[in-house]
Amino acid sequence: MLVRDGASGPEVFLQRRVKAMAFAAGMTVFPGGGVDASDAQAEIAWAGPGPAWWGERFGVDAARAQALVCAAVRETFEECGVLLAGPTADTVVSDTAAYAAARAELERRELSLGQFLARENLVLRADLLRPWANWITPVIEPRRYDTRFFVAVLPSGQRADGATSEALEVRWCTPAEALDRWRAGTDVLLPPTWSQLVNLGEFASTAEILAAAPTLEPIRPIFSTQNGQQRLNFPDNERYYAEFPGGIRLQGSRRVD
Repeated sequence: MLVRDGASGPEVFLQRRVKAMAFAAGMTVFPGGGVDASDAQAEIAWAGPGPAWWGERFGVDAARAQALVCAAVRETFEECGVLLAGPTADTVVSDTAAYAAARAELERRELSLGQFLARENLVLRADLLRPWANWITPVIEPRRYDTRFFVAVLPSGQRADGATSEALEVRWCTPAEALDRWRAGTDVLLPPTWSQLVNLGEFASTAEILAAAPTLEPIRPIFSTQNGQQRLNFPDNERYYAEFPGGIRLQGSRRVD
């Protein structure tokens, strides 16, 4: 979750996924993706809390934690051109245009994040990230993910773009605006995205967001029948379904028109 301070409070960067995607097609989501085998590469310049610290927060070993953090940094760069790295442990690049070719190589898996950082003499800034949540897809889903949510503030001088084949459109908006678009049926939000937007809407600044320490207990929604309808059980699900836009039906992670 990439955030920045705006005139009306914190804003979050959102993407509407193309309809050809195998999972959450057409949904509005945060930038992200899967862990690549190369993300576990041991030799990498690193600043901030180490893999063991991240492992304690997410309940995994240090090697897995390193892969998760590297995947978050890599996917953020691939999907919206924002790079959480710098020439030193206390700096961050202010313009990523010079790395456009490397970004394309990363997307094509011709280059690993570790190789890219080493080639450009850059340090991964793990201290710019915060752990936020852990959601696991329901067992009914044919594609299942154990998803870790991170939050980071847009570095000064950098801009998030929509130059990815996975996004139909992108926008910055406040969490409240994003939820209004969902209630109006303009955007479709799956429960994990909806939940994070509700949580982010409680903060008045990005500084407050970074200072927060949310609970990281895994959330694994389950299906149950309520009033003759199948619904997912997850924290605050009654509010989600009460505000769910009319005219839209979901079947798992797919929109049914």
